[in-house]
Amino acid sequence: MSKSDANLQEAFAGESQANRKYLAFAKQADKEGFKQVAKLFRAAAEAETIHAHTHLAAMGGIGTTAENLKAAVAGETHEFESMYPPMIETAVAEGNKKAERSFRYANAVEKVHADLYAKALADPAGLKDTEYYVCSVCGYTCEDHAPEKCPVCQAAAKAFYSVG
Repeated sequence: MSKSDANLQEAFAGESQANRKYLAFAKQADKEGFKQVAKLFRAAAEAETIHAHTHLAAMGGIGTTAENLKAAVAGETHEFESMYPPMIETAVAEGNKKAERSFRYANAVEKVHADLYAKALADPAGLKDTEYYVCSVCGYTCEDHAPEKCPVCQAAAKAFYSVG
């Protein structure tokens, strides 16, 4: 791998993390009543997204929809099979309950994401027009409607929001 390719990967990771961090910061600023600061964080987050997408494209990381779905299935599968299990074990061994819960929630949801992507890959043109619902507590994602209780974290249906 060339130094430029390695730099693109590092820059993509950094810009992606900055986007998520700034969106979290915006939520906090909103909670504290700093609406203009929240807007600033959201604007910067958008800019970081542009940077990340540009770096990903320069790396050749965006393919056809079928290729992208295959990459998404592989990525999500890696997370729930290989990445999160040792992280959960470490958190348990260290008695870090917050980390353990965070990792367990993510691990369970990554399997759901892999299944949803696999379903889309099987027949991308045949997917029905549906809303997706995401649990604001753990990220559980489902089609059509929010469940009465989240199967991962047990949050009530009101914790879900529509993404479509």
